[in-house]
Amino acid sequence: MRTRRGRSRAGARRIGAAAAALGVLLGAPGLAHAVGPPSPSYRFPDGVGDVVGGQRDKDGPLLEADTAYRSAIKPDGKLYFRLVLDGKSDAYVSAVALPGPTGAKLAYSDSIKVSLQDATGEDCDSQRRSIGSAQYPHPFAASAYRAVRAGLSSCQEAGTYYMVIERQTEPASTRSDWGLDLRYTTEPARSAPGPGTAPSTRPSASPVPPTGVPRQVHGGTGFHDAAELSEGQWKDSIRPGETLFFRVPLEWGQQISAGGGLGGMAAPKDGYVGTALSLQLYNPVWGPVTGTSAPYDGRRKETVLDPLAPVSYENRFSPSDDTSAMRVDGPYYLAVSLSPEVGQTFGATPYDLTLWLTVRGQTKAGPSYAGRAPDFGSSRPSAGDGSMKLLAAIGIGTGTVLVSGLGVWTLVARRRAAAGHPGPVHHGGGAPGAR
Repeated sequence: MRTRRGRSRAGARRIGAAAAALGVLLGAPGLAHAVGPPSPSYRFPDGVGDVVGGQRDKDGPLLEADTAYRSAIKPDGKLYFRLVLDGKSDAYVSAVALPGPTGAKLAYSDSIKVSLQDATGEDCDSQRRSIGSAQYPHPFAASAYRAVRAGLSSCQEAGTYYMVIERQTEPASTRSDWGLDLRYTTEPARSAPGPGTAPSTRPSASPVPPTGVPRQVHGGTGFHDAAELSEGQWKDSIRPGETLFFRVPLEWGQQISAGGGLGGMAAPKDGYVGTALSLQLYNPVWGPVTGTSAPYDGRRKETVLDPLAPVSYENRFSPSDDTSAMRVDGPYYLAVSLSPEVGQTFGATPYDLTLWLTVRGQTKAGPSYAGRAPDFGSSRPSAGDGSMKLLAAIGIGTGTVLVSGLGVWTLVARRRAAAGHPGPVHHGGGAPGAR
């Protein structure tokens, strides 16, 4: 739910050494586990910076743009982080909440709120997102922004700004720390004025799901190692309590449609899980776009995201938040979660997952920026690549990983051959549609 306002030490050493060796051999960036018990499967980039949020605005550590940071927040905590922004660029801040530990009890309204504030403490924008009906530990993100616009009076000056993270915890919920994945990025202004209103029309016909044999893929554990998908059908497996991440590159003018489903059991058992499969779509700055869910009763079930606008710079002027979120080109992220209740009801084994994607629309020229065009992560390596899947397997496995030079290259070759290759309510500090 979203609302918007404004293992042993020796084993660990062996796994770490194997991952590092593979990182060198494969030429791929290493990945690191999150600190502490929350969401141990979520993986950060190697070298991620650990930061401790300030209890007051002046105590907040300074963050750099386009840099990954790892932190944590206590129940009902409030943390400050400092940013230095110019007076010309839009800025986007986001926080991925990593609730835990596995099996933690959570309530519908357990949530985080992300705010971007100016030096006086005034909100430029904020968003609160809750666990909602998927009341089990899984990663979810919230975001906020600073828009530089003619006609806006607040948050327009260059200087110090603050990313503020607040956590709300219900009394009956497990009172453990939550991990945080933090980032912010900026977007230059246009070099020349352009349209100041959202497109008035968009394709609205429901797309026909693509046909053909589904291709094999395995999703990543988070935004940093998300597996890349293109148009077509894809198959994976997902365990109860697991969240898989996928990335879909979109260019200006392209429109995405996506859906997913769980396979049926050979001999269905009696039972029913209301919010079994959850699909959430995020944009390149990790802002929530839209989401959907499906129940499960042991028989095949599917769900489809609502129709979305094509990617357009002018979407940011729309009063509709799911349209406004389709404002930048780059990788869009699909997070797929399976409730642990499915395992309790039908068995704790992997379940067949099918995803389908349709990308329509002619690509268009993007805006002419006054500065360097932003890179919202489209050049990141894909977890769909065999090397990334191998690294993910190391992180997930609990046994001892033994590798040798020849063994690594053989396994990599096999992996590569096998690879086969709900909406927010806006209350921002600016004018309506400034998102």
